[in-house]
Amino acid sequence: MTNHVETQDASVAGEATRGFTEILALYHGFGRGAQRIEVIENCEFKLKPGKLTVMIGPSGCGKSTLAKLLAGYLHPDEGSLLIDGRHIAGPGKDRLMVFQESALFPWMVNEENALYGLLASGQVGAGARQRVTALMDRVGLGRFRHKYPGALSGGMQRRLEMVRALVNEPALFILDEPFRGLDAMTRTLMQEHFAQMFEEGRRTALFITTDIDEALLLADEILVMSSRPMKVTRRITVDVPRPRTVAGMIKDERMKHIKVAVTKALYSEAIKAFDGSSRAVAAAGFEKFLDTTQ
Repeated sequence: MTNHVETQDASVAGEATRGFTEILALYHGFGRGAQRIEVIENCEFKLKPGKLTVMIGPSGCGKSTLAKLLAGYLHPDEGSLLIDGRHIAGPGKDRLMVFQESALFPWMVNEENALYGLLASGQVGAGARQRVTALMDRVGLGRFRHKYPGALSGGMQRRLEMVRALVNEPALFILDEPFRGLDAMTRTLMQEHFAQMFEEGRRTALFITTDIDEALLLADEILVMSSRPMKVTRRITVDVPRPRTVAGMIKDERMKHIKVAVTKALYSEAIKAFDGSSRAVAAAGFEKFLDTTQ
């Protein structure tokens, strides 16, 4: 048992140096001619190794498109994406993406689902199976190892996908609204559980959400994205000590100020979709209200 802990600690120290990600002068869109839609325009930012960066922006602004570009599923029209100094030219085992919807295979038992990435690359050995067993025990899924995903609730399926991500040990985690669709209590528990697992492992992560409270609970830094075409409009450091809880955030004065700053930046972008409408007029009053709360 002692040897396992020492090995894990050494691994964590090494992982914290991986995953430095650079997005440089990125442009991407869909369609041609009059049907062309510009989704991302001159977007630039960096993901620091060992940090959890949360990207938040209006619905439909292009966050998922950027996640797929980072994962290598799409190729940019212009610009560069690099991880640890290497250009991203396609999918790679140095990156792993957790999608909005479950990507578990219903015909595979849960243990095999967790091992899928390693199975596909022929890298499954006794050590990998031991890691999966330990991780599934840790997230309360040990007794479901030999059952199928249909036996799991939505929250349990999300936990299993986190196990699959962790066992592959990528340099960069890309999580695209992974708790979307869960009921409020399950979502809160998953947020706190993920925050704890991240703190213990400290692997570089980009977490995408539209939920301000979720961003505040998880982030080392928040990237507020513009309406489409998308770029970074503001970077906000969340300099509140961990561990954080939902209950603790309500009482923390520093967190209240950060929440107002994020809300104001996000609202000013989201309301652009209603430009010229009566809703836009009401927005001016709301922004004045936010100013008085700072």
